[in-house]
Amino acid sequence: MITQKYITDLTYRINGACIEVHKILGAGLAEVVYHKALEKEFKLRGINFKSEFQISVIYKDEYLDCDFKCDFFIENLIIFRN
Repeated sequence: MITQKYITDLTYRINGACIEVHKILGAGLAEVVYHKALEKEFKLRGINFKSEFQISVIYKDEYLDCDFKCDFFIENLIIFRN
């Protein structure tokens, strides 16, 4: 069961991974560099994710014809765009 504590703890772990990447790489690099570094950091921290994940958007029971892509879909719960 997903609880508020689980979501809070997962969010804390995600933020920690982002801070670690920024601390090591700093600012000013291309997005692809940070994306690959976050993939590595998530793996090191045991955070399950899908990368460059396409998401269907439903509006009033109909699928919208749009290409909505998130950078990370984490633990089948959190959509993350950096």
